[in-house]
Amino acid sequence: QVQLVESGGGLVQAGGSLRLSCAASGRALTAYVMGWFRQAPGKEREFVAYIGRNPYYSDSVKGRFTISRDNAKNTVYLQMNSLKVEDTAVYYCTADSGYTTVAHRIDYWGQGTRVTVSS
Repeated sequence: QVQLVESGGGLVQAGGSLRLSCAASGRALTAYVMGWFRQAPGKEREFVAYIGRNPYYSDSVKGRFTISRDNAKNTVYLQMNSLKVEDTAVYYCTADSGYTTVAHRIDYWGQGTRVTVSS
């Protein structure tokens, strides 16, 4: 079992940056592939990025977002640059035993943190 708590969401103007953090407890992060999903209003939850040995990104955020992990701090980060209005969503931290971009296959979810990008 692992518990995930996200922080760092907020309101930012288009073109700005935010860094999300996800603190894990209960089990070491090294046991999991850590990731981020997001869900915009009226839309399905979608994959953003994951990191195991290497990072992997959705096409919509590649080149703008960076996922990283600090295993010593049991924390995962999502650095979001060049934010767009369409990045507005609730962002969820995830932990899984494998590599997956499919929401219903994810083992553990955080409670989410809201990101709002204004024009």
